[in-house]
Formats: sequence, structure tokens, C-alpha cells
Amino acid sequence: MAEVLALDGVSVRRGGSLLLDAVDWTVREGERWVVLGPNGAGKTTLLQVAATRIFPTSGTARILGERLGAVDVFELRPRIGLASNALADEVKRSERARDVVVTASYGMVGRWRETYDPADHARAGALLSVMGAGLLGDRTFGTLSEGERKRVLIARALMADPELLLLDEPASGLDLGGREDLVRRLGRLTSDPGAPSTVLVTHHVEEIPPGVTHALLLRRGRVVSAGPVEQALTSATLGEAFGLPLVLERHAQRWSARAA
Repeated sequence: MAEVLALDGVSVRRGGSLLLDAVDWTVREGERWVVLGPNGAGKTTLLQVAATRIFPTSGTARILGERLGAVDVFELRPRIGLASNALADEVKRSERARDVVVTASYGMVGRWRETYDPADHARAGALLSVMGAGLLGDRTFGTLSEGERKRVLIARALMADPELLLLDEPASGLDLGGREDLVRRLGRLTSDPGAPSTVLVTHHVEEIPPGVTHALLLRRGRVVSAGPVEQALTSATLGEAFGLPLVLERHAQRWSARAA
């Protein structure tokens, strides 16, 4: 399978802090990855590199066949679907949810002078419905709850039919019902053979949707384990990543963890 994302010795420094430390990681077509680790592990920084929003301090990052630093990222970004809290902060609170989604066709955040045809609006509406947000199209982004905003942003991430889908903590801040509904919907996406290669970042194994094939565990910017989920995600590797003994259990296609 072709490589969608390939990091070779990628490190990221900000001031005196080493956020990523010589990370080697490859995502191939058809793979669905979960990235796990505690706060400060480097998960969001890793995703920002994959989204072409941050450049490595050292090492090489190849995304969709292009080397970061040798490609116009504004041409590359429309091929990448991103949903993150950082992106949410860029959206004007007065923007309608439907427009938040449809503007991804141009890789923009917010309407300007561009025009969209009926097919674009129909696709935006359909994606909102898939994410359980079909009735929110005419609501302004500022009036939505946190969970509703996350659904709108995931719909936006899918709008341009991306080759790589990046989801940064999509279930964070949701109550139990909201989390379970979102995980169920994401499970349909990750189990769809036609869906793009996907990377989902989370703190909690309970938020891993069915269909995830691979796992990457980080601690203090370094890779603890990476590979097929059954091999990379174990009680031992999870405990090493979070710095305490843990018991990891799997029921059907869902995971849970507790202190040993």
C-alpha cells in the first residue's frame, strides 16, 4: 500500500521545549490510526505536522507524496481533512454551520466572495446529517454546544473528499451519551473501506471507534509503540505511555482501561 504520511526522525522544538523527539511513523492507504498518550505527550503537535500547520525542526515529513518544506502547503491542505480545537478557534461565531462545512471545498475558513453550486450545498447538508447535525445547518457556530461544533467540524473535514483525515480529540468534552453517539458514527466511517486514511488523537481508549487498525502511543514526545492495534496497544504499552500500571480490556470492538 502507498504511503499517505511518512515521518522520518521528526523533532519539533518550541523555545526550550522538545515537543517531538525523533519520531518515525508511517501511515499507509486504508489504515485507521489512533494516537494515544497523556497531556504533553506531543499528540496535537504530531497532528499539526501531519496537517502541514507546523514544520519539523529537524527530520523529514512526507505527506501525500510531498515533502513538507518543498511544497506549497496551500495546495496540499485541501487534500487533508482536519477537525481540531485550534481550527474551531478560527471559525467566526457568526458563521452558519452549513457555511463552515461548505467552505472546506476551497480550503477556507469562512465565506468570502467564492461561489458554490447546489451540489456543494447538498453534500454539506448530507455530511451534517451523517454526523447527526442535520438540523444545525442554519444555526450560527457560536450558538452550538461543544459537541455540536465537533460534529460540524468533522463534517467539514470530510467535505473535500480528503485523502487523509485528521481528528484531534473529537470526543473530548462530550457527555456519555454524546460520546457514545459520536464514537458509533466514527465507527461507521473507520469501518468503511472507501473512507480516507484516518488518524484520530485521544487521551482515552474508550473513545477508540470500531474499525481502527493501528495505534501509536507517545510519551514526552517519543514513540512508545506503533503498529497494528492488537500488538501496539497492550496493558504494558499503555501503562508505559501514561506512567502507571494499567489493565487494558477489549469487549467486542471497544476498549476500556483502569488502574492495576
